[in-house]
Amino acid sequence: MSLTQAIKQQARWLGFLLAGVTTPETPPHFSTFECWLDAGQHGEMRYLADERARARRADPRLILPKCKSILVLAAPYAALKPSETSEGLGPTGRVAAYAWGDDYHNVFLPRLGELVAFIEAQVGHPVSNRYYTDTGPILERDLAQRAGLGWIGKNTCLINPKHGSYFLLAEILLGIELEPDPPFVPDHCGTCTRCIEACPTECILPDRTIDARRCISYLTIELKGDIPTELRPLLGYWIFGCDVCQIVCPWNRFASLQGDASFSPRPDLPAPNLIRELELTPEAFNRKFKDSPLKRAKRRGYLRSVAVALGNSGDEKTIPALENAREDIEPMIREHAAWALKIVKRH
Repeated sequence: MSLTQAIKQQARWLGFLLAGVTTPETPPHFSTFECWLDAGQHGEMRYLADERARARRADPRLILPKCKSILVLAAPYAALKPSETSEGLGPTGRVAAYAWGDDYHNVFLPRLGELVAFIEAQVGHPVSNRYYTDTGPILERDLAQRAGLGWIGKNTCLINPKHGSYFLLAEILLGIELEPDPPFVPDHCGTCTRCIEACPTECILPDRTIDARRCISYLTIELKGDIPTELRPLLGYWIFGCDVCQIVCPWNRFASLQGDASFSPRPDLPAPNLIRELELTPEAFNRKFKDSPLKRAKRRGYLRSVAVALGNSGDEKTIPALENAREDIEPMIREHAAWALKIVKRH
């Protein structure tokens, strides 16, 4: 067994479903990324447009000067469709499947450290390295495609023909040469446009990018201010992320129904009761979502989205909770609750 094969085998033992190797050359779609930034389609995610970070995305060797290989890894999360009802207790929200369990950053980083230790034990000396999972200035999907893990679909997700797209990526930059895998060249999307047609906000663009400013995942997670009024009705019941373009993708009939155990649904997920969620105090929010991806939105962002979903329900049972939220300590929550209350009373 070669060193590369041994590393991939160890990666699978650590829970990574897919493992591939590529080189540190400029990612093939870097120019597309530059055009996307120049068009302002990254919204308020200013960290993506930082000049130093842009240069590093163009050349991974600016991150690790001794980089000779990049190991790209993927671990699955459960591809289940969340229910929109819950025990008759009122409207329920929808949460992106990747966020049902523990925060993948906390899950992956120790595994990546273990894999580096394994590599160093195999070669018998320290190896220059950097590892990331959605945290470093690299184009993950581009590197994954070049490492043979799949193709970038029309919905911008990386899709593997045997496992669909319900998985999370991680990378290790290494100062040793490994055997690179051939890039994944075929485009198996064909003439299918289900994701484009199903997107509630029409944010999927023809060049396999998305206008983040209209994407529900951006609006409910990355956007720190008010959700634009004209987009609020389009969010439906989504309160953290969105899986619509994955749910309709035919390739996800091959996706795992179990996924990595670390991403198994926590209690009250994937379909939280929206009235109860709107009543979360700062202490209760922090306690409930400790080590959860949902903490990224912070309480004000999360309850902002919850209020919008309650408004979209049109359910009169939500009125008391929304009226209470109009007195919340956070101005943004008060504003979105007031909007929702008007919508509900109009029904």
